[in-house]
Amino acid sequence: MSELDSLYQQIILEESKTRRGGDLAPEQMSGEGLPANVGQCHQLNPVCGDEITLRIETDAGKVSGIHWAGDGCSISMASASILSDMVVGLDRGEMQVLVDNFREVMRSRGKIQADEDILGDAAALSGVSKFPARVKCAMLAWVAAEDALNQTR
Repeated sequence: MSELDSLYQQIILEESKTRRGGDLAPEQMSGEGLPANVGQCHQLNPVCGDEITLRIETDAGKVSGIHWAGDGCSISMASASILSDMVVGLDRGEMQVLVDNFREVMRSRGKIQADEDILGDAAALSGVSKFPARVKCAMLAWVAAEDALNQTR
């Protein structure tokens, strides 16, 4: 294992334990009666059982908050935690560019190297792209965030 792979593995394990943004309370999971500036999405990976309910709040066109609750493997939980640290303060266009870039790397089957300047700590998940069965684990929170943001006005 290279030094970079070891660092990436360490980031994934630490992020899966930290779970930044993983504070969506059980009584908030229904998503009923949300104001127009809040969107929520539930995603399930039927292959492995990973799941997440993710809520995005916006203010003046920018992401002002992200909260989620989930249960799954280290990859899915680390991915949600890393995403939570990256999106607050981004406008819709910036967040979509981030999601699109991450999606492109994940679908590349290891042929595209993640740009750390764009993806930050999410680049640590780039090795997952070599394992198609795990790509959905890494993408789960990103797809939920994209859908939740699209629900906001």
